[in-house]
Amino acid sequence: MAELGLSVKHPTSQFGLLSQRRFLPLFVTQFFGAFNDNVYKQALLLIFVFSTIAQAHDTNLLNNIAAGLFILPFFLFSATAGAVADRFDKAQLVRYVKAAEIGVAILVFVALFSQSLVAMLAVLFLYGAQSTFFGPLKFSLLPQQLHPAELVGGNAMIEMGTFVAILLGTIVGGVLGNSDLLGDMQSVNIWVSVAAIATAILGFIACLRIPSAPPAHQEKINWNPFTQTVHLVRLAMERKAVFRSVLGVSWFWLLGSVFLTQLPNLTKEHLYGDGTVVTTLLVVFTIAIAIGSLICERFSGRKVEIGLVPLGALGMSVWGIDAYFSILAIEPTAIRSAMVFLTADGTPWLLADLTLMGISAGVFVVPMQALIQNRTPQESVSRVIAANNVLNSLAIVLGAGISILWLSVLDFGIPSLLLLVAILTAVVAAYIFITVPEFVMRFIVWFVGHSMYRVEHEDLEKIPERGPIVLVSNHVSFVDFMLLGGTIRRPLRFVMHRRYFDMPVLNFVCRVGGAVPIDSKQEAPEIYEQAFEKIKDGLAAGDIFCIFPEGRLTPNGEMMPFQHGIERILRESPVPVVPVALGGMWGSYFSRAPSKKKISKRVSVTVGDPLPASEVTAALLYDKVLELRGERV
Repeated sequence: MAELGLSVKHPTSQFGLLSQRRFLPLFVTQFFGAFNDNVYKQALLLIFVFSTIAQAHDTNLLNNIAAGLFILPFFLFSATAGAVADRFDKAQLVRYVKAAEIGVAILVFVALFSQSLVAMLAVLFLYGAQSTFFGPLKFSLLPQQLHPAELVGGNAMIEMGTFVAILLGTIVGGVLGNSDLLGDMQSVNIWVSVAAIATAILGFIACLRIPSAPPAHQEKINWNPFTQTVHLVRLAMERKAVFRSVLGVSWFWLLGSVFLTQLPNLTKEHLYGDGTVVTTLLVVFTIAIAIGSLICERFSGRKVEIGLVPLGALGMSVWGIDAYFSILAIEPTAIRSAMVFLTADGTPWLLADLTLMGISAGVFVVPMQALIQNRTPQESVSRVIAANNVLNSLAIVLGAGISILWLSVLDFGIPSLLLLVAILTAVVAAYIFITVPEFVMRFIVWFVGHSMYRVEHEDLEKIPERGPIVLVSNHVSFVDFMLLGGTIRRPLRFVMHRRYFDMPVLNFVCRVGGAVPIDSKQEAPEIYEQAFEKIKDGLAAGDIFCIFPEGRLTPNGEMMPFQHGIERILRESPVPVVPVALGGMWGSYFSRAPSKKKISKRVSVTVGDPLPASEVTAALLYDKVLELRGERV
C-alpha cells in the first residue's frame, strides 16, 4: 500500500471517489481510453462493410482479422507491460501511454485518408498495444491509491465506466462510421479522425492529475515476452484464490464476447429486429453489467466480499438458460424496429433475462477483480494483472473458437450456443468453488449475515487493515461468528469449541475459514495446546483472530467474566487487541433466550479503539466490551 493510500483515514463511498484526486483522473483517463478504442473499432467495421476500398475483400474475413489484431498485442506485450508497470512510477507511465495514444489517433487520420486497409488495420493493432500497456497500470493503481475499504467501490466504478464507455463508443462509432448518415466517406474520415484525436487529448489531460505512484520493486525486466508470460502465469498461480479469480474474470470476458459478437445475427435471425433492436439490447445488457458492478459495494459492506461470486455465477447461469427459452418463444415476423419489438409478446421476459444476467455478471466479476488486487503482494500486482490480461485474451479467442465450432462446423444455432455458454458457466463456477471452497464459505457467512439480520455497524475503520490483530467479542448466539465474519472487512479466523467445530455443515465453514478448534485443558490438553500454537503461528503470518473470552454462550443475555486465555495469547504474541461488542442478538432465533423472536432482527456491531498488548488484561477487555455494548443486549 502506497503512502497515499495509507493516509486515507476515512474511506469514501464509490461515488464519493469521483471527488478525489487519487481516483477521478484515473477514472476519466480510462473512460476516454475505452471510448476511443470502441469508436474506432466500430467505425472501422462499418467502413469495411460500406466503403469501396473493402469491396474486393471478404468482409467477414476483414472483421475477424480486425478482431484478431486488436487482441494480438495482449498476447505479445502483456508480460512486458506488467513488468514495466511494477518497475517504474505508474502515474508517469500512464502519461507516456496516453501521449502515445495521441500519436495513434493522428495515425487514424493518416490511415483513413490514405484509404489503405493495411494502415487501418495497423492502427487498430496499435490501439490494442496501447490498451495492453494501460491495463496493468489501471488496475494496479487502485490498490496503491485507494484505502482497502474503497477497493470494491473503486473496481465497481472502473467496471461501470468501462462498460458505459464501450457502449457509448460503439454507438458513436456506429454513427460516425455510417456514410449514409454523414453524407459521404470523406465526412466519415474527418469525423472519425477528429473524435479519435480529441478523445486522446482529453484522456492525456486527465492523466496529468493522477498522483505519483512509486514503483513496487527494482527487479530487472525480462524483455522476452514468451518466457516472461510463463513467469507471470506461474506468479498468478502461487495463490490459489487469486488464480481461480483470474480464471473467473477470464470466463466473464468469454461470455461477454460470445454474446456481443453474436448479438447482431441473433437479433436479425431469431428476434426479427433491425439495427435499432441490436442497439437496444446492447444498451440493456451493458447498463445491467454497470448496475451489477455498482451494487457490489452495497452488498459487500465495502470490503472484498467474494461471497457474492457464487450469487453472480448462479444468476449468470439461471438467467442465461432462461434467455434461451425466451428467445425460442419469440414468434417469427417481419424485420421490425425497436419500438415495435419492445411492444411485442415475449420481449419483456427476454429483456428481464438480459438485465438479470448482466447484473449477475457485474456481481460476479467485481469481487474477483478486487480479490486479485487485494491478495497479491504490492510488488507484483501489475504483473499478475498482466497475466490476467493474457488469460482474458485467451478466453476471448476460446469463445470465438467455440462459436465457430458450434455454428459453422456442427451447424447448430445461436440460441443453443448461448445455452451452452450458460451451462458451461455453471461448470466453470463449480470448478472454481470446489478447488477454492472459500468462495462458498464466504457466501454462507454473507447470506446469514445479510438475510437473517439487519446489521448496523459503528467504527469498523478502527480495525487495522494490515497486520496481526486479536478481536475480542461478547458471545450471544450460535451465529455470532457468521455475523462478525460478514461484517468485518478482513477475513477473520475464529477460535471455537471443538464440539461446534465438528458439527456437520458448520465444520465445512470452519475448516475453510481457518477456524481453530479448542477444548478445555482438563478434557483435551493436546487440543488445548495445539490451539495456542495455531493462534501463535497465524498471528506471526499476519492473520486476524476473533475470540469469545467468555468461553460459552450467555444463558441470560448478560456478559460473563472473561477467561484468561487471551492473556496467554498476548504473552506469546504481543499484538494489538480490538474490543468488539454485539448488541441486539439476545432473543434472536439462535440465542439461548427462552422466548425467541423472529429470525430477522436488528443487531449492532460496535468496534472500540485498539489496545496495546502490554496494557491488556481479561478484566480490562471485559469492561471495554461491556461499555461498547451499552444497554443493548
